[in-house]
Amino acid sequence: MRRGLHGRGALFDTEPPGLAPRLVGLRPFQQGSSPCEHPREIPFVVFAGARGLGKSAVLAELRAAYEGRTPLALIDCEADLFAGPPAGLPPEVWSPAAQALVTLAEQLAQPVADAGRIPFPRLAAGLLAVAAGGWHDRDVPRVRREAERILLLNDTGSRTGGHRNRWVGRVSARLTDPLTGALPGTGPVVEPVVEAALEAFSEGVSPTHRRLRKAAAWYRDHPNAEGSPKRGLLLLSGHFRAGGDARTHAEGHLVRALLADLDDAYGGSLPRGHRAGRPVVLIDNAQTAPGIGLIAAVLRDRADGIADRVAFFAGLRGHGHPALRNATRSPLSQLARTSGWQPGGTASSRALLVPLSPLSPDDTPRVVEAACRGLAVPSRLPGAAHRLTRGSPLGTTLFAESARQNLPRGAGTPGELLTADLVPQEAQEVCGAHETHEACGARGGRPAYRELLDRLAPAGRRDELALLAVAHDRESACALAAARLPGDFGAVGVLALEARLAEEGLPTVPGQFVGDPFLRALLLLGLHRREPDHGTWKAAHRTLVAHYTDLPAAPDGPGEGAGSGASEQRTLYRLQHELALGAAEPAVTYLRDTFPRHGMKAWLRALVFLASAPYLPAPAPHGYGCAAYDARARVALGRVGAGPPPPEGADTALHLRIRWLLYGVWQVTDPLALPDPVVAERLRSELGQLSRLRTTDVEPLLRASVHWPEDALSGRPLRL
Repeated sequence: MRRGLHGRGALFDTEPPGLAPRLVGLRPFQQGSSPCEHPREIPFVVFAGARGLGKSAVLAELRAAYEGRTPLALIDCEADLFAGPPAGLPPEVWSPAAQALVTLAEQLAQPVADAGRIPFPRLAAGLLAVAAGGWHDRDVPRVRREAERILLLNDTGSRTGGHRNRWVGRVSARLTDPLTGALPGTGPVVEPVVEAALEAFSEGVSPTHRRLRKAAAWYRDHPNAEGSPKRGLLLLSGHFRAGGDARTHAEGHLVRALLADLDDAYGGSLPRGHRAGRPVVLIDNAQTAPGIGLIAAVLRDRADGIADRVAFFAGLRGHGHPALRNATRSPLSQLARTSGWQPGGTASSRALLVPLSPLSPDDTPRVVEAACRGLAVPSRLPGAAHRLTRGSPLGTTLFAESARQNLPRGAGTPGELLTADLVPQEAQEVCGAHETHEACGARGGRPAYRELLDRLAPAGRRDELALLAVAHDRESACALAAARLPGDFGAVGVLALEARLAEEGLPTVPGQFVGDPFLRALLLLGLHRREPDHGTWKAAHRTLVAHYTDLPAAPDGPGEGAGSGASEQRTLYRLQHELALGAAEPAVTYLRDTFPRHGMKAWLRALVFLASAPYLPAPAPHGYGCAAYDARARVALGRVGAGPPPPEGADTALHLRIRWLLYGVWQVTDPLALPDPVVAERLRSELGQLSRLRTTDVEPLLRASVHWPEDALSGRPLRL
């Protein structure tokens, strides 16, 4: 792989061939062919997952691997190009799918290797018929530009530029004659335009004209065309203008026309040997129009036995889509040698859905170290990067870039690197190599966490989502919304955001309204920095402290401890918010009192949950490199902050050990801090000492004393 994509070898490897060379028939970034795994019908590959998992990066790498070697096209369905019709174009003759087909054809037509341009006469004929439905005004120059752009899809590159331009100009003039002739700029012109196009396509005896005649005749097989190409094109145009399901069927025929033109290029008069491998079509952000429509059209045709020669790869935000309900689902790691895919009886079974996985704990440090080559990287930073980003490829890449830019300026902890200004690489390329980082940053830099939120958080209602990231579930989110958000947001807004998170493919995690820990950390950091006095941050936590204090205990339900378990969980929620506000004594008291009577697995889970309270220390007084006001390590080591004495009769030694342990776990698991190795080692002794105070059920404590120090320093979650 050329761009340092880690954990994606099963797609790009050449020995043995990965999924891409087995489907395309060409080795990526190399000369030479590769055996095809599915010579007759190949799966439509859809990479799925939440934002930041590298779907766009994988598609960009596929383009780089095959561009110039086989016909290739890439579209981003979220691009402005597909948001609406251009100025002056009637909406009834425009759709995202039609725009996508033009864009794809223009890219696929480009000459590659030793083969010339690919013409798209069938697609051009259909697009002309559709476009003519909007040619009912007097804007002849605009209409002629539209006609010429479509007619250029027929270009094989075999003619000289002047001759080609004369032919396009002559035909476009004939097509626009109805606007200036018998129908002076008003009324329907579809029929005369279709007649003029069929006449122009039928003239001449050259190979080009024979191809045009064959393409025009292709529409005689359109449903209900009764063998008439003209009737087929008129039906296509009318269905497109009708909208709804009729337009969907028309778009499907246009997709079929593009694929039939590609099939001609590979199996027609041009010998297939001149075109090695398969053409490649890449569709990014396929969850929005025109993506799903294009995927569904291709899958329907393949299910109906209408074959094509194209290797399709798409990126889909989320875990899936109803149009893919019967797709074979397989992680990328299992596709290194064979896809294991076989088509079933439904259209969606023709797809192979590949959920992209995060980077591994071994991959993340490689990304950081590669970006910071030549810099003095703190030894614990790569592991801390994985603990923070949880292997998000985009998050890791931007975090590593912030480290490259800001480690020399003194920033060294994950929190400092997130709040330091980051100039994305694309902005650096605009700045130019002659500008310093400081000069470039003055033009385009902003805090790294904001750059990450813009790319990872769902668009819209981001401020509200940051507030609700404090919540644990729908109930507490509604309590926060009622207390801290405008009245028109309320429970409806909470439900809408909850649904949006699910649509985005973000995980659902019990105990967190925002289940993705990296996104939640970014949202909470933004909430903390919203005002200089952190007013909204504090108010949110106080609201939930009051919510869980005032909430009545749930009655006992069926099952062992149902009511008490719910009550216990609400207590933990309240204590965690108090800890986030700086009040540690209630949490210490709870852990002390429950230590003798709770099972150790449950007690350790409660400890880790409480220690996951967000902690945002005050900024360092003199910038990066100076000690921020984070006293947790010193408390964990017993150097400061013994706290108020325990009540009379309580075990003072146990109270202090639990206080030290809570602060230690809080420090070494904080995603915005570097774990202190002395504190991590102190966990070993404190857990060992606690095990001596239990006569039974000590094994969980002993295992934790062995594993937790190692887990903390390597960036892995503490094993429970």
